[in-house]
Amino acid sequence: MRPLGSTDLKRLHRTWRRRTPARVGVLLDSVQTPFNVGAVIRSAAAWRVDDLWLLGATPDPGDSKVQKTAMGTDRFLTVHQPADAEQALSDVAAAGYRLIAVELTDEAQPLHQLDLTGHVCLAVGHEDRGVSRSILEGADAVGFIPQLGRVGSLNVATAASVAIYEARRQVWSDPGRVDGDA
Repeated sequence: MRPLGSTDLKRLHRTWRRRTPARVGVLLDSVQTPFNVGAVIRSAAAWRVDDLWLLGATPDPGDSKVQKTAMGTDRFLTVHQPADAEQALSDVAAAGYRLIAVELTDEAQPLHQLDLTGHVCLAVGHEDRGVSRSILEGADAVGFIPQLGRVGSLNVATAASVAIYEARRQVWSDPGRVDGDA
């Protein structure tokens, strides 16, 4: 066994890109901490998120603190900055995404039980208050990440990463999917 070199890594990543036809978007709903925004951007770029919506008090990707964790990976995403929640919901729908809010609510389903195949946009919210009511009400579904420990919630950047990965995993795990299906 040997570590992969840069050419081997490019081949490996190309193979996974071919197995991943669906588009994923992410909506950050007033995620205020720049380091969290940067971490989400970096994870989004790693899992080929196509569109990133920055709503409310979410810092701009050009912010120096965002860049400290994003490390320039925002260049791989199409960034949208809607004026308000109504515009964000309209933009997400117009881009062909189903909106899935990741939030702890009484009607949320475990994220792994939701259908995240096809084109989905995952919404995560403010570090303390979560996803806003207007985004929750406009979402097609609400999912939560089951946790086993004594901590009640995850850091927003971690939750976003888990949700993005779950959307990709479901496409990779679908035995009926033929490469190129969307």
